[in-house]
Amino acid sequence: MKKYTSLTEIQGKFTQKELVLPELLSYYFKQIEKNQHLNAINEVFFDSATKQANLVQQKIENGTAGKLAGMVIGIKDNICYLDHKVSASSKMLDGFVSPYSSTVVNRLLQEDAIIIGRLNCDEFAMGGSNETSYFGPVKNAVDEERVAGGSSGGSAVAVQADMCLAALGTDTGGSVRQPAAFCGCIGFKPTYGRISRYGIIAYASSFDQVGTLTSSVSDAALLLEVLAGVDDNDSTVSSIPVPAYSQHLSQVGKRKIAVLKETIENDALDSEIKSAILNAIETLKSQGHNVEYVSFDLLDYMVPAYYVLTTAEASSNLSRYDGVHYGYRNMQAESLNQLYKNSRAEGFGEEVKRRILLGAFVLSAGYYDAYYQKAQQVRRLIREKVEALLTDFDFLLSPVTPTPAFKMGENMQDPLVMYMADIYTVLASLAGIPAVALPLGNNKKGLPLSVQLMTKHFNEQELLSLSHRFLNEV
Repeated sequence: MKKYTSLTEIQGKFTQKELVLPELLSYYFKQIEKNQHLNAINEVFFDSATKQANLVQQKIENGTAGKLAGMVIGIKDNICYLDHKVSASSKMLDGFVSPYSSTVVNRLLQEDAIIIGRLNCDEFAMGGSNETSYFGPVKNAVDEERVAGGSSGGSAVAVQADMCLAALGTDTGGSVRQPAAFCGCIGFKPTYGRISRYGIIAYASSFDQVGTLTSSVSDAALLLEVLAGVDDNDSTVSSIPVPAYSQHLSQVGKRKIAVLKETIENDALDSEIKSAILNAIETLKSQGHNVEYVSFDLLDYMVPAYYVLTTAEASSNLSRYDGVHYGYRNMQAESLNQLYKNSRAEGFGEEVKRRILLGAFVLSAGYYDAYYQKAQQVRRLIREKVEALLTDFDFLLSPVTPTPAFKMGENMQDPLVMYMADIYTVLASLAGIPAVALPLGNNKKGLPLSVQLMTKHFNEQELLSLSHRFLNEV
């Protein structure tokens, strides 16, 4: 069977009676088995996926199927699904079965998507290479010696290696966009609050946002259309009406695009990525868009502010994992205090412990004003600067990553080097704006390259439309 890149293509085959859903699901099961060595999937949901496929096939035949009928999708292993295991790829939650489904899972199932399995990720979504997972690192399908990116590396590789049509990830500081860039997928992060976070294992609550990894912009648009909107279980979700994103992808006129000069004219940026982005800029100009270079002088402050704030929130969110309420429990402890210490020391990996300690430090008495409060002020400055730019321009353009996918183990010994890999993605996260990583072909070694586009809050329709036109004509 050929690789399908959009749901439209699959549903066309259904209409022509050239394909049935159980057959398509069987194909993806075989692809998963063939690509086991990539370690992208923590668990395949054979039984529930097969049962759902049979039910949806009947709906297709009856003409009552939902919008996502035929979409076989994987979910990151920090998204809860009733009566299925969810672990955030951590020893702390290994074997935990979710007692309820997240809002995004419920909405997928309501529109007849097939959830094929839970996908490997950095432990508690903390990492930029998918090397911190309790279940081992995810390998890039293009070059197995290289990382998949993180934290949603399993989601990106599952789409890249055709183990499912699409995948859900979560994006806190670039965790959908960066692996999409490393694996040649489309990684879409909507506005903070556009999609419910109910049932998502939290890392940093004021940053976390569900995002999508797909092979087509049309699938990203359709998924956003299904997943977005008000949810009584999440008070941070916006009540702004959800457009029919997938129906208006061709509606984009000439737009003003600001290239963030400091991100392109940067010694840390790989020369082939720079060249590919400059070509992309020329393509955008040829499509009639006005592209200008603008200065963004807060670049050096973004990564420090991001890590101060997210580690502070992580130290709070992860305090519940203590071996008593739930999670891994050390059975040799002789006192309650020792039980807490041993359970957390053994249940969490090194990177998670590092971030909890950093967060506890920046929130501690005597340091709160110097670090946490200062970082909040910087976040406000960044947001105001971004909003000012987006009153003059429709979109911002930058790289997604400074380099293509790096080799396994190359950066793990130096957390600062790893953290600086987020330098281009944390801007959209700090400002809470939507952003997308779009593939730009491969470099001389065959490694995927990418470009990032960002826009104002809740302007996903134009961002998707611009992306659709750009990729169709690139």
